[in-house]
Amino acid sequence: MIRLNQNGPILEIQIDRPERRNALTDAMYREIDQALQAAHASPDCAAVILHGAGGHFTAGNDLAEFQTLPSTKDVGSIAFLHTLARIDIPVIAAVQGQAVGVGVTLLAHCDFVYADRSATFHLPFVPLGLCPEGASSVLLPRLAGARRAARWLLQAQPFDADDALAGQLLTAIADDALAAARACAQSLAAQPIQAVRASKRLLRAPDRPQVHQVLDAEANVFFERIQSAEAQAAFRRFFSRKKPA
Repeated sequence: MIRLNQNGPILEIQIDRPERRNALTDAMYREIDQALQAAHASPDCAAVILHGAGGHFTAGNDLAEFQTLPSTKDVGSIAFLHTLARIDIPVIAAVQGQAVGVGVTLLAHCDFVYADRSATFHLPFVPLGLCPEGASSVLLPRLAGARRAARWLLQAQPFDADDALAGQLLTAIADDALAAARACAQSLAAQPIQAVRASKRLLRAPDRPQVHQVLDAEANVFFERIQSAEAQAAFRRFFSRKKPA
């Protein structure tokens, strides 16, 4: 479930599926996408905050949906990522607990990211027989450097908030990530809204064509990988571990 809370000029989008560590379904991606587009269309919205319920940010894609073998790339996750990369309204993420897969890659598109000490980050694409998504194959090396990005993406090593901060994935580590995100949003709301949006547009404009191109290129490979024998075997192992004894 996606919960929206409009607090004056600030929109909060909460991923609220704590029983699955906020794993995202296609329908949930579409809800977030629509909320982002509506915020961007509103001249009175100054900032968007993304956060999760129940002590976690998001465990990423709900892998159960991958068992249906998507045959089209016109799916909610790809539309959401393109929207996130396209909008001019500032986006702030507040991270606690687990951030997995797209829960990490989406952070590279956010303008500000705050995490607390409970936050852990993991990009398990390769162990699942998949490949990077969210334009992370270009954005993470740009942010974190080639060596750290290779460790995160190719070796799929989990990392903590200190490593994420050193790799410029975070703005800051905070005792209360959501409180820090709200303070950031309030500081943005105190500025002329359209001036902030114009400035973000100028900051992002040089990279946006490449980001959208890479999003589609990664999606082509990602959906090929979903149907591969390697990925399907990895999914079977994953779900066999999830079955109760």
